[in-house]
Amino acid sequence: MKIRDLEIGQQGRVVGFEPGDRTYRQKLIQIGLSKGSEFTLIRKAPLGDPAEINCGGILLTLRKGESDIVIVERI
Repeated sequence: MKIRDLEIGQQGRVVGFEPGDRTYRQKLIQIGLSKGSEFTLIRKAPLGDPAEINCGGILLTLRKGESDIVIVERI
C-alpha cells in the first residue's frame, strides 16, 4: 500500500521502501520516516499529489514520486 491509498485522517506505519533512489530514501530516514515509523495523513491534493503527513510532530509534504517509494500499512 502507498501513502496515497490512505484516506485523510487515517494512520499508517512504514513497513519498507521500494528499490530505487537510495539518496532520497536516506533523506526520508534522516527526517524520521524510517521503517516502523507511524504517521497520520493530514491532507492530499485532489489528484493525490502532494500529500501531507504528520510523523512524530513533523509535518512532511511529499510529492507522488517521493511518497511512492514508501510502503505502508494502515493501522
